[in-house]
Amino acid sequence: MEILENAEEWRDRYARWKQINEMRGDELGEHYPWVENRRAPFRPARRALPMLNLALVTSAGAYLDGTEAFDASIFGGDTSFREIPVEVTQDDLKWTARGYDPKSVQEDMNAQVPIARLKEFEGNGIIGQLNPVFWSLCGFIPNAARFVSTTLPQLVERVHRYEVQAALLVPASRLCHQTMSLVARAIESSGVPTMTLAVDREAVVRARPPRAAYYPGELGCVAGKPDWPQYQRRVLDEALRLVEPIDQPSVRNLVVALETEVEVERGEK
Repeated sequence: MEILENAEEWRDRYARWKQINEMRGDELGEHYPWVENRRAPFRPARRALPMLNLALVTSAGAYLDGTEAFDASIFGGDTSFREIPVEVTQDDLKWTARGYDPKSVQEDMNAQVPIARLKEFEGNGIIGQLNPVFWSLCGFIPNAARFVSTTLPQLVERVHRYEVQAALLVPASRLCHQTMSLVARAIESSGVPTMTLAVDREAVVRARPPRAAYYPGELGCVAGKPDWPQYQRRVLDEALRLVEPIDQPSVRNLVVALETEVEVERGEK
């Protein structure tokens, strides 16, 4: 299945948009050619979540302090990715934030790179194990066709090198939702089940990742609000538990927002 359907037609639309050059900073303008896929690849989960090697892919532009940052000056987006050990701490990471406010991740990396929560899940048996590295992109990539053709084959190869059995994808910005949906499509097409978190339903419906878990959260803290581990656990747990029972491509609504409203009303947060 095509990761980017009707790729040549999309490239033509992108070229016309680029000529208009209406992008201002991180604002794409009203004529940006959003990806519109009609079908999605799908790989049923053959094992229960507590038996799976789960990998994390994030698009918040995280990179190790002292290493090369993502290049935010590239018009079509920096399509490279970083492979980062999960043993990192907050102080180890820097951020190339395009399309989202980095305030949350600067306070708490788990708002976008939920390593601490996933290690907890590994410890209590919700997941089998957390893959020893995660993959980081700067997901503000307007040139989706170049990303699909140059980056995704390399990323998928790394996923299989680590024998990943399921992948959680966490976008950061609105455009990241499109980028990460394409990543999910590529990984799923290669035989690995995925789950994409989403706070922008329209973007994922258009790009059609195999599985998406939507809740009305905020860009820049898609994995849960900073310094609120209970909220982050709730988001991640509910999303991950959908990997196995979902039997066809779909976007599912999480109920985490309702539970959080009750918690706030009680003065618990």
